[in-house]
Amino acid sequence: MFQKFKETARNNFGFLFSAVILFWLKTYLAYNLEFSLGVAGIYQQFLLLINPLASTLFVFGLSLFFSKPKSRSRALIFLYFLNTVLLFSNVLYYREFSDFITVKTIMGSSSMMNGLGPGVFKMLAWQDVLYWIDFFILIFLYRRKKGKSEEHGPIKKRYAIGTLVIAFALFMANLGLAEIDRPQLLTRTFDRNYIVKYLGVNVYTIYDGVQTAKANSVRASADSSDMAPVLDYIDTHFATPNPETFGQAKGKNVVYIHLESMQQFLIDLEMTEENGETRAVTPFLNELYHSTDSYSFSNFFHQTAQGKTSDAELLIDNSLFGLPQGSAFTQLGSDNTFQAGPQILKPLGYSSAVFHGNVGSFWDRDNVYKSMGYDYFFSSETSYTLTPENSLEYGLKDKLFFQESAQYLEQMQQPFYSKFVTVSNHFPFPEDEMNTVFDIPNTSDDTINGYFNTVHYADEALQEFFQYMKDSGLYENTVFVLYGDHFGISNSRNRTLAPLLGHDPATWGEYDNTMLQRVPMIIHIPGIETGYVNPTYGGQVDVLPTILHLLGVDTETHIQVGQDLLSPEREDLTVLRNGNVITPEYTSLGSKVYSTDTGENIFVDELETPELYTEIVGIREAGQLQLYMSDQILNGDLLRFYTPANFERADKNAVNYLNSPADLQAELAAMGVKSTALISQNNNISTVPLYQTNAPEFPGNEVVEDPLETSTLEEETVEETEELN
Repeated sequence: MFQKFKETARNNFGFLFSAVILFWLKTYLAYNLEFSLGVAGIYQQFLLLINPLASTLFVFGLSLFFSKPKSRSRALIFLYFLNTVLLFSNVLYYREFSDFITVKTIMGSSSMMNGLGPGVFKMLAWQDVLYWIDFFILIFLYRRKKGKSEEHGPIKKRYAIGTLVIAFALFMANLGLAEIDRPQLLTRTFDRNYIVKYLGVNVYTIYDGVQTAKANSVRASADSSDMAPVLDYIDTHFATPNPETFGQAKGKNVVYIHLESMQQFLIDLEMTEENGETRAVTPFLNELYHSTDSYSFSNFFHQTAQGKTSDAELLIDNSLFGLPQGSAFTQLGSDNTFQAGPQILKPLGYSSAVFHGNVGSFWDRDNVYKSMGYDYFFSSETSYTLTPENSLEYGLKDKLFFQESAQYLEQMQQPFYSKFVTVSNHFPFPEDEMNTVFDIPNTSDDTINGYFNTVHYADEALQEFFQYMKDSGLYENTVFVLYGDHFGISNSRNRTLAPLLGHDPATWGEYDNTMLQRVPMIIHIPGIETGYVNPTYGGQVDVLPTILHLLGVDTETHIQVGQDLLSPEREDLTVLRNGNVITPEYTSLGSKVYSTDTGENIFVDELETPELYTEIVGIREAGQLQLYMSDQILNGDLLRFYTPANFERADKNAVNYLNSPADLQAELAAMGVKSTALISQNNNISTVPLYQTNAPEFPGNEVVEDPLETSTLEEETVEETEELN
């Protein structure tokens, strides 16, 4: 029996296994030759090696359902050809766009031809023969077995089904291993590169197709009538701007600074270092926070969910929430219509740009920013020089990032709307010996210990950037908007953090976790002298209307679910993405209610406390309604049915971010004497040399060892060794 099974397997499965092995090896070869997947360490390399196996076996295993041997073999060859076309198309597309093909791109023939058609021959390389030679090897094997294969009957259906079951089991094992290294891989969807790196091109394509189908289904069912309740909500929810602050920053440049993982508890926090010295963790942020030129907010909360950083950007630029699960950037963003800050300000002559020292495809930024109307996107592929010494897992270190960005900022036409997305203060907050500037607190958690050092480093980077803005002449004509994007220390670590904040870990609870979701929010307008620390309760969804009102832009006809933080008419209420609601009096967390001021758990009963019960229900409903309206707008892409006055939708095909540095220079040259760029105002003399940084990786700042100290150290080491011996 065993011999019969062995012979059956060899005759009926040998061709299949040959095809699987050939395609598996080819895919792994393409990973290493063509794609920059950011593979680090043996574990990720192992996942990269195994990830093509499950999907390849599954796809090719479908051929086993053909009863006739001849049809079975031809079906396998056809599936092999299609898979090769998919892989090779991604190879060519990646060479041109540093990204993988989406189902939307495949379905849109014009986009596909724009991506691959015109320069396809220029994209070909010598190694491309390696992606096709195996196909001809497979045909050769088929011709050799052609006569013999007809001697064998059909494969039993249970063998075909068993093959697919094995393939599925392999995939689940692959996914489980991937989740160890990258939790929530399929729910948060950081980057297409991540899906390919951990699960493979085939799985990425299927996953992208499922997400596209979901989005298209909701989008297709929406129509213009769905805008009616949204418009009613916006009309009743709109908060009239404060007449004292409306237009206070009219015509000024806007610089958003995205403070990665920065939390409000850091403001004014002092720590005692190991040498006994007491130092502020964020001295420069403290200075800005308390400046009379700053509107600062002490009860400002992040409102992100699984989309984290991308959610924060969506909120800040659009006054819309992210999705309850996953990232709106990756699931909806590139296809949706937006009324974002950059596009709103275009009629007023604003140019716009995003600066980010990481790859442009992360969170699908290189596509979503086009939908938001950003003119330029300076990313690591096009605009920054990254080395192992000057970069971290998520991109260029902040001090070098700001310094390298100055060359582009000085060329931008003024006024400009710009955003700097920082990365140094990103989990897991690694200790970098070259940049250690703050003695690490001695807790039992290395993540918390490292956090204070990276925060302090980020604070120093900010101070250097502001000094450059002053020295270059941009400072006085610029509004600076600094915001924390989300928490840095997760709830699971907060009990360890508690003593550093003067709290007792034993009494720490969900109320305390919620209060730590506060993040810094500082609007710094040089010269106003009317700034103060505002205690109003708000969140990231409120930023865009606030900034637009300061610039003198009427937002009454725009679809923004947030409210001006400076308006006397605003609701003093913040809803988090999970539905929890916070007001100055009450904090509603699920079914529980706390006193926001004291943290006391308040009993609320419809019969015993009817007035309080009604108030709490009203607070919860107000929060839920705000989330619901935002979800309706995003999921249905409802902004395509409504265009406010003096607004023109962004043309996604008008920009190519891979050419941002060259396009910026071309625009500068085309403007000639009409140019309002800083470098033009400075008689075409660059201001970059004015930028001063103490980053040890910066040329000229390298740490040079003192030969006397080195000699003394060597002598001491010899003495210690002799004593031990």
